[in-house]
Amino acid sequence: MTFFVPRRPSPGIDAGRDLQAAAGSARLDGTRQKALDIGRGRLVATAGAFVAAFAVVGLRLVDVAVLDPDPARPVPHAEARTEALVMDRADIADRNGVILATSLPTVALYAKAAEILDVAEAATRLASVLPELDRREVMARLASGKGFVYLKRNLTPRQHYDVNALGIPGLYFEKGERRVYPQGNLVAHIVGMTDVDNKGVAGIERRFEAVLHGERTPLTLSLDVRLQTVVRNELARTVRDHRAEGGIGLMMDVDTGELLAAVSLPDFDPNEPPPATALAMFNRVTKGVYEMGSTFKLFNTAAALDSGRADLSSSFDARGPLKIGGYEIHDSHGQNRWLTVPEILIHSSNIGSARMALAMGGTIQRALLERIGMTAPPPIELPEVAAPLVPDPWRDISVATVAYGHGISVTPLHLLAGVAALVGGGEYRQPTLLAHREGEPVSGQRVVKPQTSEQMRRLMRLAVTEGTGKHADVPGYLVGGKTGTAEKAGNGSYRKKAVLSSFVAAFPMDAPKLAVLVMIDEPEANAVSHGQITGGWVAAPVVARIVAQTAPLMGLLPRREPAAGPKGIATSSRSGELAAVE
Repeated sequence: MTFFVPRRPSPGIDAGRDLQAAAGSARLDGTRQKALDIGRGRLVATAGAFVAAFAVVGLRLVDVAVLDPDPARPVPHAEARTEALVMDRADIADRNGVILATSLPTVALYAKAAEILDVAEAATRLASVLPELDRREVMARLASGKGFVYLKRNLTPRQHYDVNALGIPGLYFEKGERRVYPQGNLVAHIVGMTDVDNKGVAGIERRFEAVLHGERTPLTLSLDVRLQTVVRNELARTVRDHRAEGGIGLMMDVDTGELLAAVSLPDFDPNEPPPATALAMFNRVTKGVYEMGSTFKLFNTAAALDSGRADLSSSFDARGPLKIGGYEIHDSHGQNRWLTVPEILIHSSNIGSARMALAMGGTIQRALLERIGMTAPPPIELPEVAAPLVPDPWRDISVATVAYGHGISVTPLHLLAGVAALVGGGEYRQPTLLAHREGEPVSGQRVVKPQTSEQMRRLMRLAVTEGTGKHADVPGYLVGGKTGTAEKAGNGSYRKKAVLSSFVAAFPMDAPKLAVLVMIDEPEANAVSHGQITGGWVAAPVVARIVAQTAPLMGLLPRREPAAGPKGIATSSRSGELAAVE
């Protein structure tokens, strides 16, 4: 039997293995140490970078907060345009900096017809990427042989890419700019628009063509987009509900003459304007002239009071129709009695106003209308203005009819500016569409005495609280005004059912800040107006909604009216009739 005995390793072999293991371990430790050193170095470098960045930010904060010699200096806003995008035409903005018109870079496609190798193929390929082009028309232009032929303006970036990708010799691109109106219809009649060559053709764009061209500073208008939106929305609602032909809404700052809102309906989108002959292109605010109806009784009354030919206690015979020059003047709300000056406005008496006018005479009546600009085109910064239609000669029948707003036609802007003068201390301030600098005084021309202005404010407030303007009242804002319902002329006579319903107002009447005018052209009666189409039922409620929404925006807080009513006018407890007291 054979036995196998395992051999024990020799001490020399074991020692060698231990040395190899030790060497491998040493090599591993060295690699790990190297990796740790590299990682540590990177962490130190990263931490150093963060420390440096925070140090820079911290130093800048200290510089701005502590070391800046003029901490009140406003930090300039980042400009929307870079130097590479400087446009040739300046922006137009509202009083708060909201952009109303701006320019964007664009390209136009043109051809050098003589360089086109295959006209038919080029036209076909162009129509494939620009389907709005008429292939035959493109072929005709390309076959003309001209050195420069426009094919399409204002290409979109995608269209630009697609045409360029066609690789057709003879096609070129011209850099330019396109006028854009971010507010669309909202301010169309005021801002206007430009033509395909970016030149102003209407509104502010045309009136300030020389100013806008080549400028970078925006042209700031007096309009307030917030107020403009309220006025337009309420006006559009009423025009729609009464199926009217159109409407006009205006708001003016009494102290400066700035127009804060100016709306003419129907309107248009200047980004896609209709033909020039479209009705929507007509600006009723400054281009339309109308017989204003009973709102003119305010001017007639002011002239009589200011001249001393009447006072608040004066009365006039309104017991029956007034016959003059073969005509008869009637009242819509006849009282069939003598009426005081306040009652003439409260009941909107045509007869009383006419007798008051005849008593003071045409010279005094016309003189006031001339002082408040009623006999000349409105002095506003628009090219679209119309001259009023004034009686000539100014006979007795003219004196009588002008007293209640017939026989003379003016623009809505005339009316609002005149009323603003009556309530604004008796000084006429020229209406403007350009924003005044804050704190800059605005001088006016005196047209009536301060006492007359105070009396007119009281009478206008009374016409709302006691008269035909009740639906214009807004609790807390002391609205005063006057209704107007003027029959429109046509075919040689007046059309009974075609009227211009209006309400002109100011508020608050103890210290008027804003004047408002709403006019609805040919409204139809509905259930809301109880079958009426008069200014008191159609236009006055619009003014009330406008006042309620815009007064808070202008920082005007509601306040309580004294229980005694308008100062200086009291109601007789014995007869219920109004009596004036000094």
